[in-house]
Parts: sequence; structure tokens; C-alpha cells
Amino acid sequence: MAESFGADAALYDRARPEYPAALIEAVASSAPGRDLLDVGCGTGIASRQFQAAGCRVLGVDVDERMASYARSTGVEAEVSTFESWEPAGRTFDALVAGMTWHWIDPAVGATKAAEVLRPGGRFAVFWYVLQPPPELGAAFAAVHREVLPDSPQVAASPLNAYEHFLDRAADSLTATGAFTSLERPTYPWTRSYTRDEWLDQLRTSGMAKPLAEAGKLDAVLTRTGAAIDAVGGSFTLESVTVALTATRV
Repeated sequence: MAESFGADAALYDRARPEYPAALIEAVASSAPGRDLLDVGCGTGIASRQFQAAGCRVLGVDVDERMASYARSTGVEAEVSTFESWEPAGRTFDALVAGMTWHWIDPAVGATKAAEVLRPGGRFAVFWYVLQPPPELGAAFAAVHREVLPDSPQVAASPLNAYEHFLDRAADSLTATGAFTSLERPTYPWTRSYTRDEWLDQLRTSGMAKPLAEAGKLDAVLTRTGAAIDAVGGSFTLESVTVALTATRV
């Protein structure tokens, strides 16, 4: 599934939201230098934000299509899984991963992060939590139950689901003995979505490929669009980005 997002890299880049400016600034300002590694850089959304904050960014992504798009926007990107990526002696002042660290083997990823970070280097992995207004979130969850009644239920408010990612990443970092000052900052953000904008981001979600393979994607898009139309065709997302940060000893 991690290699499915490049099917339409341009759509992915257009539909996925940027990360909160406060998060970008916090990571960039706390790193001991400007050299940053973006793990699972995708089309370069976070990479470009860190470049704008003054960082020298190298991206690594498993999908050549995504890496190629990132390069077209001015991001240097290499193609590899992070676990098998060869740093060739290169080290960095910060390592970040936006919406991707859950694809990485936690133990191998933590060990490799320790290897490529310089002393005092910053580790920061983060996920944005798309939290529609409660009534609309309940409607989206109902669509999922109707279309895929035998699948795990989708929470109307998904924030708690991300705690597993944070716990697993924190446990892996602690096990290496190479990191200190583990923290879990959160960054609220707001964005207005039209019906079509929301459906575009749904097409780029991790659920899109299995839904399409099951012949259910069109039904989910149609019913989700109808739910948004029922509230006027647009809505405001009051959301949050959750992060795990640490410092290389």
C-alpha cells in the first residue's frame, strides 16, 4: 500500500494539506544545523516547507513516481525504502517523516535514525488528523459502514487511532538508548474544504486502493459527496497535527 500513492502524484500533491507552519519552524529552529532528511518524502510537500524555512533537504521515498515529482519541484530525492537506504556516510541535523513513519519497520527505522543523525540532531515524525465537524464525521463513518459492513469501523473522530503510531515510535526510539527528550507536541490547524477538494484527498488516502480493488471506491465517493452537499457543499476542518520529537544523544 505504501507504494500505491504514486498512481497520480500530481493529484496527491494538490490534494494533500501542508503541515502547520509552527511545526516546521519548531523543528527547523531546534536542529543544530540546516541539513535535513525527509523520510518518505512523497511529492515533497513537507520538504518544500522545510526548504522555505532555510533547510537543505534530501528526500528518500520508496516510489520513483513520487520522488520524480518531488525532483520536478526542486527537491533532491533518492528512491529506496528507508530500511535499505544507503546513506554513504552522510549525516543530518534533523530527520523528519510526515504521514509515513508507520510504513517503516519501527526497530530498524529507529536504529537507522540514530545512525544518520548527528549529536544533538532532531528527530520529528508527525501525522495530521483529519477531523471533520462531528455531525459530518458521523455521516462519513456511516457511509463506510454502509458500503463495507464487514470491515473495521471508521471512527467519527480518529485522533485516538494515531496514539498507536506515537506509542510504537516512542518505544522504538527508547529501545535504542540513543535519544533523549521525547515529547509529543500537537499543532492545531484549520482549513476549509469544498466537496471536490475533500473527495480529491479521499482519492489519495490509504483506503483508496483497497476500496478500488473491492469495487467500492465510487460508492464511497458518491455517498461522501452527498453528505457534504447536505451541509451546503463545503465545511471547515478544525484539525490537529500530532508529532513525536526527540534529540539524538
